[in-house]
Amino acid sequence: MNRALYSLIGYLLLPLAILRLGIKGLRNPNYARRLGQRLGFISRNTQPLIWLHCVSVGEFRAAIPLIDRLLDTYPNHRVFVSSTTPTGSDALTEHYGDRVLHQYFPFDLPDVVNRYITRLNPKLCLLLETEIWPNLIDALNQRQIPTLLINARLSDRSLQRYQRFAPTLAKQTLNKLALIAAQNQNSANRLIELGADPTRVEAVGNIKFDQQFNTNTTASDELKKIVGDRTCLVCASTHKGEEVAILDAYLKLKSQLDILLVMVPRHLERFTEVSKLISGKQLSLVKRSSNQPAADADVLLGDSMGEMMAYLQIAHMVFMGGSLNQTGGHNMLEPASLAKPILFGPNVFNFSEISSDLLALGGAIQVSDAEALLLAVKQLLEQPKEAAQMGLNAQAFFKANQGALDGVLARIDQRL
Repeated sequence: MNRALYSLIGYLLLPLAILRLGIKGLRNPNYARRLGQRLGFISRNTQPLIWLHCVSVGEFRAAIPLIDRLLDTYPNHRVFVSSTTPTGSDALTEHYGDRVLHQYFPFDLPDVVNRYITRLNPKLCLLLETEIWPNLIDALNQRQIPTLLINARLSDRSLQRYQRFAPTLAKQTLNKLALIAAQNQNSANRLIELGADPTRVEAVGNIKFDQQFNTNTTASDELKKIVGDRTCLVCASTHKGEEVAILDAYLKLKSQLDILLVMVPRHLERFTEVSKLISGKQLSLVKRSSNQPAADADVLLGDSMGEMMAYLQIAHMVFMGGSLNQTGGHNMLEPASLAKPILFGPNVFNFSEISSDLLALGGAIQVSDAEALLLAVKQLLEQPKEAAQMGLNAQAFFKANQGALDGVLARIDQRL
């Protein structure tokens, strides 16, 4: 596939993309709002500006230390952060207010990205992790705007997909980047195998380890009152299909597990759906939003946003969602920073190196399915010393890998 064919397919799919946003907007109106931004119609910028793209909440949270340093290091530049999802947009606005500029990320179509770049006029563009957008990167390259792929990662699965469907396009796109700062040597090697010029690729480290995970103390205090002295299994960032599997496994083993199951869905538009699912299983339910004690409840539903660290603080062990289905898992570093025993399912390809390292260091347990998850929880409850050591192992791993941010900033400074 070349870029012309890629663009043609993009134009043909554009009506479906807009329709999809409209359908999502039925549950969350923010998806359908500000559509013009996604089509490149944004306000004109006249100041020196650094553009950073974070897809959603997880990527934004990981980028906070970087954004803070950019604000401090380049006071004469505005920092502009784009996002794809409303939750990412809301988190960004809540955290920074008007200290950073924000718009939604454009569709990757030639006229759209050219209009967007013309109006934005950035001095530098920073794309995070796997945000490899052929038309955007080509347009930035043509205007000689340095573009860096930072915290870059590429799993074996993604490598195989690129090699199967778009090897030439991927190679051409990667070599229009000024620098690829990879999370680790494995990702660096895969990006080179995909066609990136080795002189453009450096294994700088993972800036996610430099996050400062701050907790909303009000939320934390309220959750502690809700759960009391209950032992909590926090199922964090769960997706459709995972909740029902975990609830069914919990019902089988309920008599052997003296725990409060804390279910925190990844997306707010699923709160009502998961609430009905729990009630339909004849399990007693307390919602976080009710602020009522969960002393006699089977399940506490985390129907709130921006409180993940508070949920993790009350956890005795943490299951990271998106790993029992094909999502690829979610960030394990938050529970690791709090010395919590971590459990995840078979599909963690988004965090393949982190998950492998945690397993090797005894900081996590990988399970095959929901029933194996609850059996592992039962074992941890029966071996509290081993469980505590697992949490400490995870925390030690987190601390040992900090420091990548300085390397990333040094390379940004070279381009500015």
